[in-house]
Amino acid sequence: MRLSLLPSPWRVAAIVLTIALASCGSSKNEAYIEKPVDDLYNKAMDALGEENYVAAAKNFDQVESQHPYSVWATKSQLMQVYALYEGGKFDDAIIAADRFIQLHPGHKDVAYAYYLKAICYYMQIVDVGRDQKLTELALKSLDDIVRRFPDSKYARDAKLKLDFTRDHLAGKEMEIGRYYLRRQEYLAAMNRFKRVIDNFQTTTHVPEALERLVECDLALGLTGEAKANAAVLGHNYPGSHWYGDAYALMTGGAAPATASDGKGWFGDILSHMF
Repeated sequence: MRLSLLPSPWRVAAIVLTIALASCGSSKNEAYIEKPVDDLYNKAMDALGEENYVAAAKNFDQVESQHPYSVWATKSQLMQVYALYEGGKFDDAIIAADRFIQLHPGHKDVAYAYYLKAICYYMQIVDVGRDQKLTELALKSLDDIVRRFPDSKYARDAKLKLDFTRDHLAGKEMEIGRYYLRRQEYLAAMNRFKRVIDNFQTTTHVPEALERLVECDLALGLTGEAKANAAVLGHNYPGSHWYGDAYALMTGGAAPATASDGKGWFGDILSHMF
C-alpha cells in the first residue's frame, strides 16, 4: 500500500505504526543475551591462541561486562591488557593497565599490570632524531617496577631495559649537544654534555660527552676546565678512542702514551689531579 494515496491523518498513523514495528523488530534482533562466564572466557582464550587479539580483547571485555562481580572479571581485565599489547594497541593497553592498577592496587598480579604498561611504552621508543617523550615514560614506568617490586621476575627484566632506555635518552642529549657544537654555540652544547655526565653516568655516551666538553672548553679558552675534563676522561676511560682524541687536542696532536702507573691520563702533566 502506497502511503501517498492515504488521507493525511491515516498517512501519519501508518508512518507511526511502521516506525513502531521497526523498533520492535530491532529490539528483538539486538536483545541482550547473557552468556555463561566460562564460555566467554574460553572463547577469549581461544582467540588468543589463534592470535586474533582484537577478538580476544573484545571477549575479555564481555566477561567483565556480563559478569562484573565474578573472579573471572578481574582476571579478564588483566588478560585484556595483554591482548591489547599483543595486538599492538599500546595506547589502549596502557589505559587498561592503569585501570586495573587503580581498581586492584593490592592484587597478587598487579606487578604484571605495571610490567605490561612499561613494555607498551618501551615498544614505542623511537630513534634519537625524534621526540623522546615515550622514552621518558618508559624510563619512569620501568623504574616503578624496580622500586615497587624489586624481588619480582619483572624487576630483573626491567633493569635490563632501563639500561637501554637511559642510553637512548643520553643519545638524544648527545645529538642535541653535537648540533649546538657544530653551530659553535658552546655554552648550549656544554649544558647537554654535562647533562649526560650528571644524569646518565652508566651509559656508553659518557666518554664522548667528556671529550666534547674538552672541545668546548678549548674553544672558549677555558684551558683549566679542559684539563680537568680530559683528566676525568683519561682516568675513567683510558682505553677509549675518545681518550686519544682528547689527548690530541690537549697536546697538539701527539698520540697518547700507555698509562702504566694506574693514573691513566697525561702522565706527569695531570697527575696532581688524582
